[in-house]
Amino acid sequence: MAAPGHTVVVMGVSGSGKSTVGAALAGRLRVPFEDADDLHPRANIAKMSAGQPLDDEDRYPWLEIIGEWLATRAETGGGVMSCSALKRKYREQLRAHAPGVAFVHLDGTPAVITDRQASRPGHFMPASLLASQFATLEPLQPDERGVVIDVDQSVDAIVAASVSELEALPSHEENQ
Repeated sequence: MAAPGHTVVVMGVSGSGKSTVGAALAGRLRVPFEDADDLHPRANIAKMSAGQPLDDEDRYPWLEIIGEWLATRAETGGGVMSCSALKRKYREQLRAHAPGVAFVHLDGTPAVITDRQASRPGHFMPASLLASQFATLEPLQPDERGVVIDVDQSVDAIVAASVSELEALPSHEENQ
């Protein structure tokens, strides 16, 4: 059941609304929020700002920092992290730190996401990298603890759907 004390990663491609939804979801669950974008090393931000996608080597230390935050939050009352978590192996790296983490995948068509990105001037992830994000995305699998939410609705509706679907998930202990 999603309640204070649960640890959640709001995932999806750039422009899907991870930061906005993550902050709103954390508020609703009354747990801390962190945006993984704020944890990127400077070299990663420079690379993305130059229009170059990150590779797995770039992401590994960043995902370790995120995983450590999730582990701490799992031990101290829960939290919500926004993080692309596009590949299953990235999610597994996060689960290695916080086995009970649940993922909320913000899902949308390329057209919907492109429209959302156009309304975010100044973000370091250029819209030109969106195609590479969709190409990299590995959707949640049935054996991964998480839910998929359509982003083509209001933030309030996305948060309400996220809470409702998270509450229906079995606990991590029940899932083993």
